[in-house]
Amino acid sequence: MNFNKKIFGSHIESEDSEGGDLFPLFSQQEEKESNRQMVPDSLPILPIRNTVLFPGVVFPITVGRDKSIKLIKDANKGDKIIGVFAQINPETEEPTITDLNSIGTMAQIIKILRMPDGNTTAIIQGKRKIRLGDEIFSEPYLRANVKAIEMEDEKPDKELKALISSIKDTATENIELSPNIPSEANFALRNIDSDNFLVSFIASNLNISLVEKQDILNSNTLKERAGLVFEHLIRENQMLKLKDQIQSKVKVDIDKQQKEYFLQQQIRAIQEELGHESPDREIQSLRERGATKKWSKETGEAFNKELDKLLRINPASPDYSVSLNYAQTLLELPWNDFTKDNLDIVKAQKVLDADHFGLEKVKQRILEYLAVIKLKGDLKSPIICLYGPPGVGKTSLGKSIARALGRKYVRVSLGGLHDESEIRGHRKTYIGAMPGRIIQNLKKVKSGNPVFVLDEIDKVGNDFRGDPSSALLEVLDPEQNTTFHDNYLELDYDLSKVMFIATANSLDSIQPALLDRMEVIELSGYTVEEKIQIAQKYLVPKQRSMHGLKASQFKLKDKVLETIVEEYTRESGVRNLEKKIASLVRHNAMLTAKETNTTPSLSKEDVQKILGVDKMDKEIYQDNDTAGVVTGLAWSPVGGSILFVESTLTRGKGNLTLTGKLGDVMKESATTAMTFLKANADYLEIDYRTFNNWDAHIHFPAGAIPKDGPSAGITILTSLASLYTQRKVKPYLAMTGEITLRGRVLPVGGIKEKILAAKRSGIKEVIMCHENKKDVEDIPQQYLKGVSFHYVKHMLEVLDFALMDEKVAKPLNLKIEEVKSLI
Repeated sequence: MNFNKKIFGSHIESEDSEGGDLFPLFSQQEEKESNRQMVPDSLPILPIRNTVLFPGVVFPITVGRDKSIKLIKDANKGDKIIGVFAQINPETEEPTITDLNSIGTMAQIIKILRMPDGNTTAIIQGKRKIRLGDEIFSEPYLRANVKAIEMEDEKPDKELKALISSIKDTATENIELSPNIPSEANFALRNIDSDNFLVSFIASNLNISLVEKQDILNSNTLKERAGLVFEHLIRENQMLKLKDQIQSKVKVDIDKQQKEYFLQQQIRAIQEELGHESPDREIQSLRERGATKKWSKETGEAFNKELDKLLRINPASPDYSVSLNYAQTLLELPWNDFTKDNLDIVKAQKVLDADHFGLEKVKQRILEYLAVIKLKGDLKSPIICLYGPPGVGKTSLGKSIARALGRKYVRVSLGGLHDESEIRGHRKTYIGAMPGRIIQNLKKVKSGNPVFVLDEIDKVGNDFRGDPSSALLEVLDPEQNTTFHDNYLELDYDLSKVMFIATANSLDSIQPALLDRMEVIELSGYTVEEKIQIAQKYLVPKQRSMHGLKASQFKLKDKVLETIVEEYTRESGVRNLEKKIASLVRHNAMLTAKETNTTPSLSKEDVQKILGVDKMDKEIYQDNDTAGVVTGLAWSPVGGSILFVESTLTRGKGNLTLTGKLGDVMKESATTAMTFLKANADYLEIDYRTFNNWDAHIHFPAGAIPKDGPSAGITILTSLASLYTQRKVKPYLAMTGEITLRGRVLPVGGIKEKILAAKRSGIKEVIMCHENKKDVEDIPQQYLKGVSFHYVKHMLEVLDFALMDEKVAKPLNLKIEEVKSLI
């Protein structure tokens, strides 16, 4: 049974009235008056869900639908009489007359309350049963014909009296068994003198389904209704008794646990007498180990406090294993345990050079760090971010740095990490909780100053579980990581001696605050010459060793390696190159195992036979005699490449069409270029009428590959200028740079990769912004041999240099007659 704490049928107390308004019980006299009350031919119909209103019962209903609120307010201003019918499906939001049960209750509105949360609550009292007829109208609320259901006048026989008495006794027992029902409910039951109202009152408060309550309301005789109510009361009584038994059993189980605790204490004492290690002995062993740790006073106190807590916990309890794991984690962490750094700078230089070719900036930074430690004796570890395309050796460089410094090495992959607790750990109160990855790996490596590689830091995600990149702010901030707080430890841990090295392919996706805390060192792609050197010094010997071949059994000449690099791989790093070399080594290993005569040094023909025909189309400058075709330079995560821009004119109305799967930035560059060209038509001797009578189409080949960025700005403008003037572009010329509406040329990035791509493609001259000169000067001179550079500030300088005087066709200057004919 579910009696409302405020309304028991005996009275309703309005919370917003002084002293409260009391509504008396439905007496026998009132019941007779209600049964004699005239039922109007039609009534406004209030649909209710999840409950049924019975005659005589006072019920609070919170109305939320606009139609229901309008109905209640209108009825309250009038005779206060409404028809209340339960919905067949409580989920229906806008019920019609067909969605309601056919039998309901005529009710009177007693009071309307405005609740603090803004909802409207109407207190209504059921009067008599009615049957739903035809709908009259549905707006602004439902109104329908209704018909009174006459109740049969039953004389109380012995069976009915016994049934009513049993209902009262069972309901009283249920109230006593249920701790949630207030004691006033028994008082309400004892003061009900109407059998009809008693049955309706109890039926209204039963914990039964809507269908079962409607069945009770549909019953025409008191005996039938009483029988249904008594059946549900008995079922509820059995359920309450069963719950009481379960509660008694739980109490017995708790007593049993206490008994087991005392028995465990006795077993512990017996084990100690027999010389076996008891839980107390295990705790004492942990305490002795803790005494040898070089941790702070606060950590020692927290550790001993946890051990004292273990002594008070039953070893069979789940909390015991939680506390024991925590204590063991504290013990296994390297508190102030550091490895000794190798301060021999010359030796460190040799280790770094032996493992990696080039990468001078990173090596220089590590050697500087070593030098300061050697002179000063102490220095906070740098936090370095190695940024560059895949396969250039960022991750393996971390291992090499650890070997050069004589430190231990640990790596954590952050790619796809979404949960903040992976960094900070979980609260130790949860069963199965563990520290974050930082603390876990320090425990595994057993050193407080390892080289810690945070791999793929640009691929950290975030979702409803938190933002791991924000948690990394504390880890990678030298001013904060001396007191790093892990949720599992609940203690400060010093990470300032750890050398963190983050790796990333792109800086765009790294949180700005996180990027600001790191020292970014860019690792650009390798040239063909560098790749050949890397292959000869590192990759070929490594693959020979892995496949069990001697140096005399497998060799690759530089020319063969150059063929593999240019025709079978297209990347900034050497990852795919190593895979191709591994394929060649495996082939020779198979022939050696078969004891077949093999040639140690493979030729280009052998490579093509083993690897198949070349997979990559070599990007080579394409000479042409067509105006409107210009070679640009592009950058991508896998390195630089050349990019052809083609444009052509067709008769039309001056429209500009762009194709080649371009991004918004590149489209805006094309629009800017066209506007600048129109503004400077006189300088280029272009008839202004040409722009209104010819459509321009700019296309970027390789249409399936997405392209974006501002660096193609000067290339697009040069292509359009060449097209409209019909002047060819100088041969073997490439360019890169962003343009403004005023024609200024702005600097762009990825210069080294672009220049290497230009050199590979046979380009001899490159145009770029004068501000990019410093980037070119930073590139070793041997990579620039054979390429000359022209630095410009304004777009007209580009056009003056790039466009040849020779025209491939007549200029597109139209005579007045031609213009008129076009119009």
